[in-house]
Amino acid sequence: MSVKAEERVSHQNLGQQLELFMSMEEAPGMPFYLPKGMILRNVLEDLWREKHQRAGYQEIKTPIMMKQELWEKSGHWDHYHENMYFADVDDQKYAIKPMNCPGAVLIFNSKRRSYRELPIRYAELGLVHRHELSGSLNGLLRVRAFTQDDAHLFVLEEQIESEIAKVIDLVDEFYSEFGFSYKVELSTRPENYMGSVEAWDQAEHALETVLQHKQVEYQVNEGDGAFYGPKIDFHILDALGRSWQCGTVQLDFQMPEKFGCRYIDEDNQLRQPIMIHRAIYGSIERFIAILLEHFQGSFPLWLSPIQVKVLPISDAHSVYAEEIKQQLVKMGYRVEIDNRVEKIGLKIREAAMQKHPYMLIIGDQEKEKNVVSVRKHKVGVLGEMSISEFIERLNEEKKI
Repeated sequence: MSVKAEERVSHQNLGQQLELFMSMEEAPGMPFYLPKGMILRNVLEDLWREKHQRAGYQEIKTPIMMKQELWEKSGHWDHYHENMYFADVDDQKYAIKPMNCPGAVLIFNSKRRSYRELPIRYAELGLVHRHELSGSLNGLLRVRAFTQDDAHLFVLEEQIESEIAKVIDLVDEFYSEFGFSYKVELSTRPENYMGSVEAWDQAEHALETVLQHKQVEYQVNEGDGAFYGPKIDFHILDALGRSWQCGTVQLDFQMPEKFGCRYIDEDNQLRQPIMIHRAIYGSIERFIAILLEHFQGSFPLWLSPIQVKVLPISDAHSVYAEEIKQQLVKMGYRVEIDNRVEKIGLKIREAAMQKHPYMLIIGDQEKEKNVVSVRKHKVGVLGEMSISEFIERLNEEKKI
């Protein structure tokens, strides 16, 4: 796809035009999803769940608010408390989570673990809150409440490289669904690191080894690792050639030590697992913003919130239009009917503004011949088709 810079429309304007989301003064930086925006979000989450289930992940959900002492123990308090929100409950200090990792650690520690269980791969669509200055808020790109597509893997030392390689493959599989190319960076030990230099050197070497074995081109980003471990970042390139950091995989020797994570090895000895943090979308909100600007709202059929808009010319055609809709819905397609008492030209113009992949125009002739008149977004009039022919076309396009 090619979009000239001067023709670019911001994701905020597209979100309003396509009725996907809105921002309100009552909750700055915390987006409101409209019905069509929820459809788009659910399509992304359904894809996420399907691919993670096939890749051997187990989905979890952890509390949004946990006691402040947990965040002090994890190290987030020292490195991140200025960006956190807090509450007092029953004379106890709580913090709203800015990250999901401590919750995953608590689940791991909730029972005795054997080396036979590892690797354990927990995945979570976790809602987090981070305080951003009001002047820096920007639609869905910079918000105060967002959902990270997190995963936390607990692995044996000898599993590190194979698990990171699988994560890299999964990232590539996801981005290929959207036609994104991407660049890779290896971020190393920052100044405010936690843990020993030896552990950091081991972690950085492991990440670098995987990238080299997989022959992935990468750049080294010195000193930009997370405070608990080095990371590989994935920067996707959109239709305008802009770079967006989305996916990340981080190797962590520190948090399992702080929380006393243990498993029983084959000699019946207690050992400490290694933790891998990773995300692919990065955040659902930010990824939607990137997709909006990448496709300029003209989503491929499988991703479009409304895939087919049915436009009856008058009330006399409403029953037939409903029959057409129900046939498409039974085949799993997302369909809307414009039953307003308006001229068909206005309905067509407004449907075009909504960038639906297909419009079906239904009048006397179509009803009499038991067909539909098909228009495709950005292509124009395709002519008359039987509903079975049109469904066959949709089925073929969905495979692309």
